[in-house]
Amino acid sequence: MMTVTIEPDFDSFREQARKLLALGVPPGRVQWNDDASQAMLLNEEPAAYGTPVVVKVPAAFMDLAKTVACHRDARRWAILYRMAYRLTLGGEKHLLSMTTDPDTRQVGIWAKAIGRDIHKMHAFVRFRLVGEEELTGREQFVAWFDPEHRIVKLAIPFFVKRFTGMDWSILTPDECAHWDGEVLRFTPGLRREEAPAADAHDDLWRTYYRSIFNPARIKLQAMRSEMPMKYWKNLPEAQIIHELTASGGQRVQQMMEEELRPETPVPNNAYLAKLHERRERGTT
Repeated sequence: MMTVTIEPDFDSFREQARKLLALGVPPGRVQWNDDASQAMLLNEEPAAYGTPVVVKVPAAFMDLAKTVACHRDARRWAILYRMAYRLTLGGEKHLLSMTTDPDTRQVGIWAKAIGRDIHKMHAFVRFRLVGEEELTGREQFVAWFDPEHRIVKLAIPFFVKRFTGMDWSILTPDECAHWDGEVLRFTPGLRREEAPAADAHDDLWRTYYRSIFNPARIKLQAMRSEMPMKYWKNLPEAQIIHELTASGGQRVQQMMEEELRPETPVPNNAYLAKLHERRERGTT
């Protein structure tokens, strides 16, 4: 049995997995460890398996493994290597399409969990203005987020695309991402205490949330499902949810008692007029 110690990321796993596959090392002979402080001595030398050979792993599996590697379950490395072995040296070329296979089913569950976590990060990151760069005059924004899994590198392209014109940093316990308008950098993770405190921009979020809040459509259980309470402490608008829901019944009554607004005339638009005419004739 050999113990393979890696960094807890996809690149480190891929490098070691390729070496092991090239030597034909069976999954049952490998113990994976991504905590260097608990590394064990090798009980078996990889060279004992002979001359390395070229092994080609399917691209679809590599894409899946890149996602699953972000999960925190300690079993992921062993299962991913076992799947890579089965797909190549094991001759199970159709493994990924076998949804009833335990390994395939498990990595599918993990991949969905990563997808949900990325969605939460995209939805619940809130930037705060913390200063201005002296040389360029560009405003500096910072946000704190605590994801369930190690998803920063997978989630960050969304922010680069959406906030290209801003200078920002997103801080997480695992790693931090920094964008200066041109270059994306990553640094080690930080503690929550090192994130910026609330500022005036939080009031803007709360004002916006009040303006779009519809008390007639309150579904607290669905709200908590979509926006778990662990994220509330990072969301300025979450501080007024109880206030808005508590007064929801009164606001609904006020809305019902308000006079109806007059109907807005249909714009004098030739295209819209043609659509109305075709609808009246029963055509599409």
